[in-house]
Amino acid sequence: MQFFAFLLFTGLVALITYLLTHKKEDKTEEGYFLGGRSLTGVVIAGSLLLTNLSTEQIVGLNGSAFREGILVAAWEVLAAVAIMITAVYLLPRYLKLGIATIPQFLEDRFDTATKSLTSAIFLAGYGLIFLPIVLYSGALALSTMFHVAQVFHISQTLALWITVWAIGIVGSIYAIFGGLRAVAVSDTLNAVGLFTGGLLIPVFGLMAIGKGNPLDGLVELFVQEREKFHLVGGPHSALPFATLFTGMMLVQLFYWGTNQAIIQRALAAKNLKQGQLGLFLAALGKIFVPFIVVLPGVIAFHYFNGHLDNPDQAYPMLVNAVLPPVFAGFFAAVIFGAILSSFNSALNSAVTLFGLDIYKTYLRKDATEAQVVRVGKIFGIFLALLAMFVAPLIARAPQGLFSYLQEVNGCYNIPILTIIVVGFMTRYVPALAAKIGLLSGVVLYSVSQFVIKPLVGAEHYPHYLHVMAILFVFNTLLMIIIGKIWPLSEPYKLQYTHRVDIKPWKVVYPAAIFILLVVVSIYIIFR
Repeated sequence: MQFFAFLLFTGLVALITYLLTHKKEDKTEEGYFLGGRSLTGVVIAGSLLLTNLSTEQIVGLNGSAFREGILVAAWEVLAAVAIMITAVYLLPRYLKLGIATIPQFLEDRFDTATKSLTSAIFLAGYGLIFLPIVLYSGALALSTMFHVAQVFHISQTLALWITVWAIGIVGSIYAIFGGLRAVAVSDTLNAVGLFTGGLLIPVFGLMAIGKGNPLDGLVELFVQEREKFHLVGGPHSALPFATLFTGMMLVQLFYWGTNQAIIQRALAAKNLKQGQLGLFLAALGKIFVPFIVVLPGVIAFHYFNGHLDNPDQAYPMLVNAVLPPVFAGFFAAVIFGAILSSFNSALNSAVTLFGLDIYKTYLRKDATEAQVVRVGKIFGIFLALLAMFVAPLIARAPQGLFSYLQEVNGCYNIPILTIIVVGFMTRYVPALAAKIGLLSGVVLYSVSQFVIKPLVGAEHYPHYLHVMAILFVFNTLLMIIIGKIWPLSEPYKLQYTHRVDIKPWKVVYPAAIFILLVVVSIYIIFR
């Protein structure tokens, strides 16, 4: 019954997605990579939220909450502020240029080599870090929930391999053969299920604690685990409060404002108004997401008396323990949808980057749009296979899956953010500075975290978010100094291509102020 419900919901989402998208023309670059620039605010918000909410969030953050409490909710709450900064400042400029990829802005601002170097770094990050971790965390959740090893009488390792490949193959079909429109529509449908099903877990968890009454369970949880309900972390916690003002906000700005897998949804907006509306709805959703990705971890800590061999299994084990069997299949399908969302969204973005920024730029400049799309799909298959081979090899990170993901992502996210910020904020900094800043950021961060830190010892080394902020400032100053020594002969000017209507949403500034006040209020309440 559980497996039947899983197949029914998963198949229903696939069928609806096919019916809504199969007649759309996606053989052109704009049609395939940007959904024909037709996405509305609601679709953008749904796709953004579910692209973000995969198992590295659901499993990883709940595992971190099991250890540290709700202070890890900062990853979700502060995201709302970064999203609104993107809506107010970055998105109008992106749509004014009419770009399909973030590296295309870098080509316009600096040169083609900077664009291609950035795309290559993005592709390496997706193929070797992000996609494998999404597959690994998803397989960990589903194999635990479905007891794959026990059912098929196989080892846990083999069960992990089988689940990784099942997720990867289905996700590849959505991303490679459906294009962005199919990804966005399936994301929106799964978002409804995720928020519905996701809220069931804390409700049933609190009912289990409160002997049938969720309010009694919440009171008992708050009283018994009071130390877990502090949003402000101490200097020796996994997320010290000071990091919110250093690397934390930089990571958020990269993720929501410059990460191709995320911002591509807003770039596909039918106009600026719909794009800003979609970002506001996504910011609003992020404020409520901790009920799904943080609170269950605290509930699991109480329910299991703080004893689990692997805290990253806290969420799937809580689901198995408290969710009635009638809902189990549906919820597994929802989790599967969340996994697919992050996987196929990143894969679709990788196909976009390779097709437009590598293949058409260097390999075949005269390629037709249909040829670019076809070659992009072939590359997507290769990248998906690479991720499926790498994913099962990921060893369990001692600091937790989510923290591990954020730390290794620093190899490329802050360097890319640095050159984009400098590109927007200055007019005379040359392409040479961008290349030096990009390579300096990648090399210095990698040496810091994977060479110097192990030698010194993690307990004596600055938090990785502080390291990110230090290197961001250093490389920004480095680029500005180079710009002073070898400035551009003519100042850069952002050109309006008229591809997209850039009339803003009239209440975007009040909406941004509202989000900021809500975030500040949350920190005051749970300080």
